[in-house]
Amino acid sequence: MRLGIAFLLLGYVLSQFYRAFLAVLAPMLLADTGAGPDDLALSSGLWFLAFAAMQIPVGWALDTHGPRRTTSLLLAVGGGGGALVFAAAQGPMTLHLAMILIAVGCAPVLMAAYYIFARTYSAAIFATLAGTIIGVGSLGNVAGALPLAWAAETFGWRGTVAGLGIITLGIAAAVYATVQDPPRVASADGQKGSLLDLLRLPALWFILPLLFVNYAPAAGLRGLWLGPFYADVYGAGTAQIGLASLVMAGAMVLGNFAYGPLDRVFHSRKWVVFGGNAMGAACLLTLAAFPLSGFWPTALLFAGIGCFGASFPLLMAHGRSFVPPHLLGRGVTLLNLFVIGGAGAMQLASGAVHRAGPGGVASYQTLLLFFAVPLVVGLTIYLFSTDRTD
Repeated sequence: MRLGIAFLLLGYVLSQFYRAFLAVLAPMLLADTGAGPDDLALSSGLWFLAFAAMQIPVGWALDTHGPRRTTSLLLAVGGGGGALVFAAAQGPMTLHLAMILIAVGCAPVLMAAYYIFARTYSAAIFATLAGTIIGVGSLGNVAGALPLAWAAETFGWRGTVAGLGIITLGIAAAVYATVQDPPRVASADGQKGSLLDLLRLPALWFILPLLFVNYAPAAGLRGLWLGPFYADVYGAGTAQIGLASLVMAGAMVLGNFAYGPLDRVFHSRKWVVFGGNAMGAACLLTLAAFPLSGFWPTALLFAGIGCFGASFPLLMAHGRSFVPPHLLGRGVTLLNLFVIGGAGAMQLASGAVHRAGPGGVASYQTLLLFFAVPLVVGLTIYLFSTDRTD
């Protein structure tokens, strides 16, 4: 099982890479395919929406067929195949298709690991395990920064992405060979249950809105808008964009590791999540107010957005504590649907927000406020949630 978890972890490294690599490749994609920032915003948004849409069938498949077959099949066909399509793209439409395929392939990887954690380990350490796999997996986010910039300039972006497609196929085969499905659990009354049973739980109603908006700022800025921001506002090239991306990616890794055990340190999930995201909102608002404060001050604010916004594992643990055991697969994927669906919806809308802005630096200020205001609203609703640490 440990070897299987290791290969799922490698699959999640790729998932993090694929959701963040467009920001660094943006100048090259514009030159070779004609895809501008708005096109890439659509590609990135489609990735998140396709990923979110897959959570419902993935949840059913995890409960019905187990993580081994679900993950290996989708990762091979969608992840590996999508990367090869991306490497051959000649225009924005092919990039859109490739990103959808890659999202389908990445959709089950993290949830398969969470499913195994929840079936195999104590609920008390779920947040720590969840944070650890995201923290280690976020190395893919790091690889999608300065290392990707170097590889793309050395081997070409097409060769680099094609190589990653072949690696993805290899990891999918390894998942099939090593992952073991945990025993299935039936409900006490023998009923299979459904997604509607989860949506009837009042405890989730105050958690789901924050899940919808929590990840969107870090995903949208790191995954796409950081590159155009530095190119347009500071005239930065690929190397500088890669450096700023690396700083933010590193902060996101640190945040994922830091959040994991904090519920046991402070004996609360709710207030750790609330405090961290409040600081993330403060970083967003500060960056919106002072976008011309310099390369390093803005890079540190981007890093703060990434670090404080990395509360996903603790939010997942909070929501998962209310999910019945026999609906675990559907439960974790429902929570993830809100996270990724929110990121995708806001990423799609971000292109229109940027276009509708007054132009120049002011358009990026509008974009930052677009990410900040929903986060504040989500935090306000979350204040009424029930804390739970078991």
